[in-house]
Amino acid sequence: MIDDVLPTVPIFRYSGSLTTPPCTEGVKWHVAVSQEGVSKAEVYSYKFALETVENFRPVQSLNNRTVTKQTPVLPSFGTW
Repeated sequence: MIDDVLPTVPIFRYSGSLTTPPCTEGVKWHVAVSQEGVSKAEVYSYKFALETVENFRPVQSLNNRTVTKQTPVLPSFGTW
């Protein structure tokens, strides 16, 4: 049960900013490394949204930010 919602893959963490205006800084990003499938309809939806709205900015340089990697260790709850 709990194992279904906790990440078991590495998580990268860093301080950054929002990717949409006003591009506020001080955002704590937590990026889990996993691969999820998406449908063609979802791909086209995202593609359409990104092509029609210019409210995002390009990838920024690291600018001396530290990126850390943490691999979660799940506690053992025993068997039921």
